[in-house]
Amino acid sequence: MSDIQSIDVGQRPTGGLWAILSLQHLFAMFGATVLVPILTGLPPEVALVSSGLGTLIYLLCTGGLVPGYLGSSFAFIGPIVAGAALAGTSGALFGAFCAGGVYLLVAALVRGFGVGWLMRLLPPVVVGPIIMVIGLGLASIAVGMAQGTIAGGPYNLTNFLVALVTLGAILFFSLVLKGFFSVIPIILGIGIGYIVALIAGLVDFTPVAEAPLFRVPGFVSFLGGFGEGGIPWGVLPILVPVALVTIAEHIGDTVVLSRVVGRNYLKTPGLHRTLLGDGLATMAAAVIGGPPNTTYGENIGVLAITRVYSVWVIGGAAVLAILLGFLGTVAAFLGSIPTAVMGGVSIALFGVIASSGIRTLIEGKVDFGERRNLLVASVILVIGIGGATLQISDQFTISSMALAAIVGVALHALLPDRHLGGDTETVLGGHG
Repeated sequence: MSDIQSIDVGQRPTGGLWAILSLQHLFAMFGATVLVPILTGLPPEVALVSSGLGTLIYLLCTGGLVPGYLGSSFAFIGPIVAGAALAGTSGALFGAFCAGGVYLLVAALVRGFGVGWLMRLLPPVVVGPIIMVIGLGLASIAVGMAQGTIAGGPYNLTNFLVALVTLGAILFFSLVLKGFFSVIPIILGIGIGYIVALIAGLVDFTPVAEAPLFRVPGFVSFLGGFGEGGIPWGVLPILVPVALVTIAEHIGDTVVLSRVVGRNYLKTPGLHRTLLGDGLATMAAAVIGGPPNTTYGENIGVLAITRVYSVWVIGGAAVLAILLGFLGTVAAFLGSIPTAVMGGVSIALFGVIASSGIRTLIEGKVDFGERRNLLVASVILVIGIGGATLQISDQFTISSMALAAIVGVALHALLPDRHLGGDTETVLGGHG
């Protein structure tokens, strides 16, 4: 697809080409979007529906001017698991819904006061380490999946070898393949890992054989109530502050998208419109039982490679994602992917997230010869990766990732030197 002539934002490709280009975006987001619900215990098919629905909401809020695709956010994996442990799945979804509301609040502030204050609040010296915390904080989960110890089980060499084969395949395909296939190394890696796992006897096809071709996804909603405990306010400090992290990533992706397409999306349609779309998408996802949404760097990469910027193509991918969520056989097949295979994928993806944080620091020209920059970054990393939490009561605990973000913002605001962050207009980071 890399030789296709550039298609502008408002142009609609012909039928067959339209479908192929949309399918390419579906492949680009598929692996990461499905991985998040697998890790958090949410239905993968619902994540596909909420991803497509969220993208359509985003396109509507931005007036069809921004070709951004939204998928499951990695930043919420740990907080959703912690929130579910405290207040069940409904409680975690309620927290995610409220986190989406933070987007709406920030969007209103940006509309009223401009974008400069937000850039100063979240400079690269704060955002870079926070992104690193997202990836490195999940490292133990990836390794546990790869070795078969994620649920406290014994070390399994077969699982680990399958994970390594999957990881090796992803690395190989990422470096060797070109054009269309260069944006789907995760899918290809899962395919290789799945075959090896099948040979090793790790795959159970029974659920696939028994699943209907079409079915209603396993939607879950907190709107029906929370039981005798009432509204689980305790999940809010676990999930809501994570919005600081994903808003920073949203800004970064919007800046990158502006550079790729050749338009300034921070001004037209405006950052407040893109934040509104992202926030409403996350809230809609929470209502139907999907993980929070965020703009996807993988799909921005597809735009850069193909020079096809059409929002019609993005919208087509969103519709395909929704339709895919209603295919019962596909959902069962996704569920049959062994944990070892997804462990190999996780090692690659979580590492890429952490590396994106380093890239943010480099592109932001953050000077670690400046002692205050070094201290801000160090504190964020230790609090976030070390698992520090602020527990005021059994019902009020701020998660390590959220605490790291809050402390980082506070340090940047309180330390006297205002040159902490490097170039605040820089590209801020990867997907979520």
